[in-house]
Amino acid sequence: MVQIRKYGLIRQLRADASAHIQLFHKGRRVRSGRGLAFWFMPDNASIAEVPMDDRELPFLLRGQTADYQDIAVQGTIVWRAAVPETLGERIDFTVDLATGQHVGQPIDQVGNALIALIRQLTNVYLKRQGVRELLEAGAAPLQVAVTSGIVEDGTLSAMGLEVVGVHIANIAPSKELERALQAPTFESLQQQADEATFSRRALAVEKERAIAENELNNKVQLATRKKDLIAREDENARSEAEARAAAMKIDADAEADRIRVIDQARADMERARIEVYAALPPTVLLALAAREFAAKLERIDNLTVTPDMLTGLMGQVRGLFNAPHIPEANR
Repeated sequence: MVQIRKYGLIRQLRADASAHIQLFHKGRRVRSGRGLAFWFMPDNASIAEVPMDDRELPFLLRGQTADYQDIAVQGTIVWRAAVPETLGERIDFTVDLATGQHVGQPIDQVGNALIALIRQLTNVYLKRQGVRELLEAGAAPLQVAVTSGIVEDGTLSAMGLEVVGVHIANIAPSKELERALQAPTFESLQQQADEATFSRRALAVEKERAIAENELNNKVQLATRKKDLIAREDENARSEAEARAAAMKIDADAEADRIRVIDQARADMERARIEVYAALPPTVLLALAAREFAAKLERIDNLTVTPDMLTGLMGQVRGLFNAPHIPEANR
């Protein structure tokens, strides 16, 4: 942008260093350069200002691939005025002598020329590519193709323009095409996720089966041990019963031996007493029998002894001495 000051009939122009100024007087270029400052008469002067700094132009283009799929290309192109005099001749950069603003829209015209050329080169590239190959290759090949195309075309250089750089930021399909392209990958990932889920469930089932089998084996082992324990307890009980029976038999044998010894002692004592009685006179035996008889009676009110009774009693005494349990050697 230039600054124009009015001093009566004449005016003064001051331009920034990034602006190339051209002063025309009666159809002839009389002054040309960057950052100029001069006085001029507005009645017979025409001034053009060409910006000399780098300008960025973002763009968003749409095209179709070889398989007729819609693609959006987004990027930025940086341009500058290489030959401002030539650019000023091709595009109107005339400024208003009162305000210092461009009369037209020269920057938009340059942008339209750049966009038109980029659109042409982009469409040429897209028409040679299938959508899948295009997306797999990415933005780098398209960026190279556009840059080479601009240099080879020569239109911009003829206009006095220079493209500093072209940057393709993104190549994007339409939403429907993007979902369609994502579907196989999504299905593959979903299938892998399902397989992972199934594998995890199968592993869980296998572990549960192993746990159940382990529990069953533990129960079988416990039952086997319990069976062995019962068998050993039965064997121990049987052994204890046999031990008790043996002990009881020993006690019974001992008791029998004791009774046998006692009876033998009693028999010996009885035999000895009988031997003593056998040596006594009958009268003494009769007296002893009477005393024995009297000891067994609680009360005797009246006792009558007849000869017959004495005879019978003596016979019984003799029969006692002749009893079969008395051994012959002891008689």
